[in-house]
Amino acid sequence: MMIVKNKIVLVEDDLLLGGTILEFLQFNFFEVEWFKDGSEALTYFKNNTCDLIISDLMMPSINGEELFLKIHKLLKTESIPFIIISANVDDETRHKQLSLGVNDYILKPFSLSEMLYKVNNFLNFKVNIIKKFRPDPFSKVTIKLSEKNFITSVNEIILKHIKTNINQTELAAQLCISKSTLDKRIRKNTNKNTSKYIREFKLDFSLKMIHSGERNVQYLVEETGFNSFSYFSTSFKEYTAMSPSAYIKEYERNKPENQLD
Repeated sequence: MMIVKNKIVLVEDDLLLGGTILEFLQFNFFEVEWFKDGSEALTYFKNNTCDLIISDLMMPSINGEELFLKIHKLLKTESIPFIIISANVDDETRHKQLSLGVNDYILKPFSLSEMLYKVNNFLNFKVNIIKKFRPDPFSKVTIKLSEKNFITSVNEIILKHIKTNINQTELAAQLCISKSTLDKRIRKNTNKNTSKYIREFKLDFSLKMIHSGERNVQYLVEETGFNSFSYFSTSFKEYTAMSPSAYIKEYERNKPENQLD
């Protein structure tokens, strides 16, 4: 049976360290593309993607911070965890990378085993988010069977189109019912109208992304399909009583010290 490997892009100009990480990741069944220069990596992402990026911070041509920002702009719809590795122990530098949305900052020298744990956690984080929303497929027989299965089906469709601005008309069409019937059944089960239910489902998804390590608010906007940054921020604050950035700071402050993003 063919094994499907996760693809990792490694960007490291130190040949010794890069070669060591390459061999270690390949030994642990990852497919790895290694670039010694940020410019080469950026060229690669114009026509390709991957499952996770590990990049040195200090490099010639394009450093790790610049690479992260350029890739994020280039691949607006992609969910690619980004790990910075660096010998720079300055807290201000580390905090800046994390505030920009980098998922983790690993100080050199580091344990390869620790890096592997983090890589696996980040590769699984979005899968785990989706699993929390996706029901057991064996519990559903048809879309129209029961109210419980009706809401299950609604959730599946919203999740499938989480990055788009799916509206009541489109949702009703996929459920093969009228808009009025859709709204009545959602109100009956949730005490919310359809628009509010879709909006809060997307906001719950953004909260799960935050709890799984995402820190870039613009990225949350794109991943949840809101029309604009301002609409997302307003909706988020109305839902949680906090702005997205304030919520992230509060979550970071209160989470256990040994919790791994």
